[in-house]
Amino acid sequence: MANKQVFPTKGNLMAIKKSNALAKVGFDLMDRKRNILIREIMSNLDDIKKLRDEISVVFGKAYQALQEANTTLGIISDLTNMVPIDDGISMSYRSVMGVEIPKVIYENKPLKLTYGMERANTKFDYAYRMFHEVKHLTVVLAEVENSVYRLANAIRKSQKRANALQNIVIPEFEENIKFITEALEEKEREEFTRQKVIKMKKDKKTRS
Repeated sequence: MANKQVFPTKGNLMAIKKSNALAKVGFDLMDRKRNILIREIMSNLDDIKKLRDEISVVFGKAYQALQEANTTLGIISDLTNMVPIDDGISMSYRSVMGVEIPKVIYENKPLKLTYGMERANTKFDYAYRMFHEVKHLTVVLAEVENSVYRLANAIRKSQKRANALQNIVIPEFEENIKFITEALEEKEREEFTRQKVIKMKKDKKTRS
């Protein structure tokens, strides 16, 4: 139903037609953005599943090896304290249709055994290597999962805006356009009839 507070003038008609055209362009852009983001997110979903499966396997091996190392070596907290903290992670971003997608930059250096070999054994070495691999996979998974979260959030927003334009804004504009157009046409018919009556009276008066 048209907004009855919209006055049926040619100026308002032109303004609403312009706004309606812009709203349609906006809807097309939102729809295009949504489709591009959906393609981007779909390309990441398979990666997430593969990474999670791989991490699960590597975690299992790492914990099993760590348990065996604890069994054979006893308390190994002194060994683990010798493992250096890895702070070689930084962030950058790339833009996909205005959505900032994180890129985790991780310098995966060759593994070096920094603990005393006289206290360790092959089980501990293997656990160390496995947890190092888990760390690398976790960094990759964190990047992909964060990207998917941001993309999904952007898709929801784009869908919401597109729906508002398609189902509320554009129909309201078109109803108002119809309302004003019909009102102006009725006004023109009334004016034409009035002018015709005046002309008929003038003609009649002239003949008299």
